Amino acid sequence: MTSTNSSFPEQIELKGEGLVLRDWTEADLAAMPGLFDHPDIAYWTPIVSPFDDAAARARLDRDRKLRAEGTAILLAITVDGGAPLGEVMLRRAPEGTEIGYAVGPAHRGRGLAARAVRVMSAYAFEQLGAEQVILELEAENAASVAVATKAGFRVLDVPLITGEEKGRPFRLQTWGRTRS
Repeated sequence: MTSTNSSFPEQIELKGEGLVLRDWTEADLAAMPGLFDHPDIAYWTPIVSPFDDAAARARLDRDRKLRAEGTAILLAITVDGGAPLGEVMLRRAPEGTEIGYAVGPAHRGRGLAARAVRVMSAYAFEQLGAEQVILELEAENAASVAVATKAGFRVLDVPLITGEEKGRPFRLQTWGRTRS
């Protein structure tokens, strides 16, 4: 996709697999540090660390800006539309429609990430017309490899993405899932 994508809807709520993926709200700001200020999230994701109240405000503001530009949407993962348990992101990029996710440490082990990725993938296929969605993750991140596998993704035969972030090198595999 190109950078000339139209904006996403002002409000999005996706339901499926026992989840409600909904917009982040001002009321969620207090819960965000408890979800994202964790060593695993700091290590494996580009989410800032430490993740405090100021980081929560910046993330919510960035979410709104990216959505208005038609670049990305970040949705709270919930089971009933209430308390956020994590986040799922969809980003339009030159390399494809990418999905990312993070689940708060207190809410792991319930299949939330894999279910959220499947729901977001369905949105990408059905509403955005994506032919393929991708995940970019490190092979050493066993939890993310499990999410990718459970969500129906497979490793693509493409070059690794290498770089450095937060003072450490990374090597990302690209996993893909195509429209059924």
